[in-house]
Amino acid sequence: MRIGTCYFCSSPVYPGHGVTFVRNDAKTFQFCRSKCHRNFNRKRNPRKLKWTKAFRKNAGKEMTVDSTYEFEKRRNRPIKYNRDTMESTLKAMKKVSEIQSKRQGLFFKMRMKAVKAINRETMKADIKNGIELIAPAAANREVAIANAVKKIASRSKVTEDKMEN
Repeated sequence: MRIGTCYFCSSPVYPGHGVTFVRNDAKTFQFCRSKCHRNFNRKRNPRKLKWTKAFRKNAGKEMTVDSTYEFEKRRNRPIKYNRDTMESTLKAMKKVSEIQSKRQGLFFKMRMKAVKAINRETMKADIKNGIELIAPAAANREVAIANAVKKIASRSKVTEDKMEN
């Protein structure tokens, strides 16, 4: 039993799930759900639909080049079952998935760092453009702070006077 990948959205297709379409030239297409099958029949481009993996990779939202993807390649060469080999393979699969998740997290952080820098620049530009709106508010704030300081000072004098008496 093999977990395939959807031809349209690249999500996993588990045995007994989805639809398999066989074209006249004997090429098979596996789809995870009817949504993908319908979109394929309507000749839609997966790179233009935002919910597909192809769009995410094309738009730079997911990693496209990584050495851990080599382990996901399909191998059709049958290997004789060996318990030790199976155990080491399972351990390696866990390690690869851990490495992949760390790298994806780092990739996401780097992407968000760039987005934050762009947002910061746009905010600075907005402040520069609307400085005449902010300046009066800042002046009022300084006056309000000065009034608050005076009130606090007068209250502290009143409490000191009460303590002396």
